[in-house]
Amino acid sequence: MQMTDLLALLTLTDMVALGVLVLAWVGIGWIIDHPPARLPSVSAMMGDVHRAWMADYPARENRIFDGQIVGSLRQGTSFFASTSILAIGGVLALIGNTAPLQGVAAEIGTTPGPTLLWQVRLLPVALFLTHAFLKFVWSHRIFGYGSIMMAAVPGALGDPAGPPRARQAAELNVRAMLNFNAGLRSMYFALGALGWLLGPWALLGTTAVVTWLLFTREFWSHARNVVAGRG
Repeated sequence: MQMTDLLALLTLTDMVALGVLVLAWVGIGWIIDHPPARLPSVSAMMGDVHRAWMADYPARENRIFDGQIVGSLRQGTSFFASTSILAIGGVLALIGNTAPLQGVAAEIGTTPGPTLLWQVRLLPVALFLTHAFLKFVWSHRIFGYGSIMMAAVPGALGDPAGPPRARQAAELNVRAMLNFNAGLRSMYFALGALGWLLGPWALLGTTAVVTWLLFTREFWSHARNVVAGRG
């Protein structure tokens, strides 16, 4: 099938819905990572908490608990990376065999489209999951860099090399956190992209739901109030 045939399968509404999905993903990510000063996101505030943690770190004699925290964060990134790769395998299997989806469409009274159309509609899901996997892997690696930098902070109280190393560790951990959050957002939008299987209007609806969920959890949630000291 030629590209012209593929484009003929996609309506203008399909194109608009797909564009809205991509713009929503990019836009909400930008807003969360670069929020206005008067309305910081949970991610931005937690970045400040990371820096406060590391500012106090050089003065601690017992650092076992700090190492356990970083270890648990790395376990989380490893878990989601594994989950993403399994999900990618499942989506690729569906792309290779769309018969189950066509059967479901027939059962709910929807006219099954060409196989290529189903494959194209699954492609954004696979791409979002792939992006999530790459972000989780990179986050895991940066957390490793941060843990090594933390180990390099001198244990002697008052050592001038301590605060600079701690600040470096803080910034590495913040970058790891931001990459982890980006991976989670991509997983959210992968779920939202599944709405395209029901048509472009369903995709617009699931995109709106996912965007609203991410926005409220970052800017209008009880967790945010707790982090801001108002919970």
